[in-house]
Amino acid sequence: MYFRHASDIWRDFPGLSAGILHAQGIHRDVTIDAHIAGFEAAAKARLAASTEGDFPEIQAWRRAFSRMGLKPTQYRSASEALLRRFRRDGSLPRIHPLIDLCNAASLAFAIPIAVFDLSRVAGHLEVRYASGSETYTTFSGETEHPEQHEVIFADSEGRAHARRWTNRQSGHSAVSDETTAVLVVAEALHADAATDVGRLVHELAGAVAAVWAVTPRSVVLDMSTPRFDI
Repeated sequence: MYFRHASDIWRDFPGLSAGILHAQGIHRDVTIDAHIAGFEAAAKARLAASTEGDFPEIQAWRRAFSRMGLKPTQYRSASEALLRRFRRDGSLPRIHPLIDLCNAASLAFAIPIAVFDLSRVAGHLEVRYASGSETYTTFSGETEHPEQHEVIFADSEGRAHARRWTNRQSGHSAVSDETTAVLVVAEALHADAATDVGRLVHELAGAVAAVWAVTPRSVVLDMSTPRFDI
């Protein structure tokens, strides 16, 4: 099993930086409040100075969505959607300890983070342009087909585990109480993407190791190192 971005994604978005974290031994029976509080404090400090729309990380994803033919104010990256909700409500709903931790890290760094249950991924996971024949399962259980040339996370069986790149994950591989092995993917396109993604992965790996008493594997991918073997 491996994770990678297709060569034409690197061609079209050469400034992309992707942080990958693989962990096993994940479960729900942990306490993560202190780690979440630290990440949320960082997000609050940034939001006190400006709204998320002014962040270079968010602006870079808006440009990417525009390039993909999507209206950035209609289809937002996951990090922008989380920041908007956090600014409005002052907190995020709790879902699962790992998801809550990754959402908080996404707030702090303004970088979208996807988390996949590896037991629900077939063969490999590749970020690529869709043919339009792939299947995508919503969180309500409905089946959709991505638009042709839409950026998706696809496995070897043609299942799309995310649509519109960092906009919407699938319910099929969402983390649940039965999840034990996960792949975490953080992607950024702004000028300091490599540095910021490296910091994010380092801090997230440290938190996962401390909370779950496991040793996660992590790497930052770029055009010269495009693949992570799981």
